[in-house]
Amino acid sequence: MRRTLQSAGIELPADPDWWMAMVAVGTVAAAYLLAWVVRTQLGPRIEAFWAARAGVHGEGFGPRLAKVAGHATAALLLAIAVEVGRWPPTAAVALGFGLAAAVVLLARAVLRGVGAPRWAALLVAVILGAFQLSAAVGGYERIRGTLDQIGFDIGTRRLSLLSAITILIIVAALYAGVRIANRVIAHSIARTSRFDATQKLLAQKLAGVAVLGIAVLLGIDLLGIDLTALAVFSGALGLAVGFGLQKTVGNLIAGIILLMDRSIKPGDVIVVGDSFGTVSKIGVRAVSVVTRDGKEHLIPNENLMTQEVENWSYSSRNVRVHIPVGVSYGCDIREAQALMMQAARECARVLKSPEPSVWLIGFGDSSVDFEILAWISDPESGVGNVRSDVLNRLWLLFKEAGIEIPFPQRDLHLRSLPDGLIRPPPAAPSADQPQ
Repeated sequence: MRRTLQSAGIELPADPDWWMAMVAVGTVAAAYLLAWVVRTQLGPRIEAFWAARAGVHGEGFGPRLAKVAGHATAALLLAIAVEVGRWPPTAAVALGFGLAAAVVLLARAVLRGVGAPRWAALLVAVILGAFQLSAAVGGYERIRGTLDQIGFDIGTRRLSLLSAITILIIVAALYAGVRIANRVIAHSIARTSRFDATQKLLAQKLAGVAVLGIAVLLGIDLLGIDLTALAVFSGALGLAVGFGLQKTVGNLIAGIILLMDRSIKPGDVIVVGDSFGTVSKIGVRAVSVVTRDGKEHLIPNENLMTQEVENWSYSSRNVRVHIPVGVSYGCDIREAQALMMQAARECARVLKSPEPSVWLIGFGDSSVDFEILAWISDPESGVGNVRSDVLNRLWLLFKEAGIEIPFPQRDLHLRSLPDGLIRPPPAAPSADQPQ
């Protein structure tokens, strides 16, 4: 290669270190050029594939996948270049800086994509980049020994700055892995047609717990923690669960049972005590119920297992609305009933089948009492507005037909009064008296 370039008239430095340094710089440039090609050409396809497999999330991992693919390509190529041969110091520094920059950009993009704070992502990325640079130039063992000296011993274990950095990197890697795995699994479960909404939610919860458990066990193994040392802690934890955390564990188990037996599902309209609304979410600890006022009630799962719960949409979403109406005794009863049926049928939310009906429920002190029974299929949209719509229409129909809506009236009969309380009217003047 050197002779070919010299025959073409290109003069190269005589020092072989400078020649290898130029090769290293060219390798770095080629790696980043190929990374740019991957980012621009394959990046959109990778992002589309991720959106189809894992959905779209607020943190923005999908839009960063093109950058992740490009940085990963550069880091992989430069890591191979560092390991393929023995580079002189100048070339090793050039490759090390290129590899460290790619690792920093890759780690930052991944951690920011899974929702890590900006400062944490930058800190972990810089640490990884520094280690990669030191490994490329041959100073890794020296830096590792220096970091390990800054610390102290506790029993058979040593706590140092190196162990703290190791824990930080492992936790960051497991955090990113758990978030990505949960997204892929949750989206895959949501796309399946073999489960209903409740079964999908239960499967997502159990899968999330399984992924987290695997990550914890993997972290313990990577950190070299001796599980026998946790025997005392596990005993104390068992006592805490038995005494102080029994409500929390009870709510957790109750939530799993609710998801398994499907007695309460997201979207159901339920009444628990004074809380009436739509089930928004079934969580690990509580069920979120959103009322018509926009208030969100968090009801513990255990309460839904032990208290009486009205589920308006358990087996059917049809709900019958009761609308009491009173008319005067002097009106035409048949005409009043026909107008009540007309008002109910004209309401947009009232179902045609089953059709509404009007019942005569009693004879009151001042009115003939009826009740309009109307069926609706969307109780989550409220019941009071249906009553209001029907009564508004009925008011106009009664007014046009001259049907009176009575109000309470009372006649007072005075049996006796004290003497002198009521004065007699003055006598009329006689004809002989002057006017």
